Amino acid sequence: MKILVVDDEQDIRLLFEQRFRREIREGAFSFAFCYSGEEALTFLREHPSEAILILSDINMPGMSGLELLSRIRENNPAPPPFIVMITAYGDPEKQAEAMRLGANDFLHKPLDFSVLKQKLTQLP
Repeated sequence: MKILVVDDEQDIRLLFEQRFRREIREGAFSFAFCYSGEEALTFLREHPSEAILILSDINMPGMSGLELLSRIRENNPAPPPFIVMITAYGDPEKQAEAMRLGANDFLHKPLDFSVLKQKLTQLP
């Protein structure tokens, strides 16, 4: 499963590579990392239908994760990727807006990687 992680924190890559070391080695998951919404849109244009799952931070400088979500849903009619929004804030308004814009799920930082792994294994 190809997973695109979008987060402005540069150390997110190392964290995911450590937490999913076995799954990466076994070929169960492969990750691509983008550090802005703009970079993620470029990645998606250059790699159509490659990302099955997108994990995106909501609060990023420049294009927010919510704007990214909206643009992905507008520009990718078939098949839309599964999108999980991630935030450090327990803001019910942003969560409701993310769901209205087409998010499939919502996670809070700091990420509980055991919950994330469980969710990933339940995807079709």
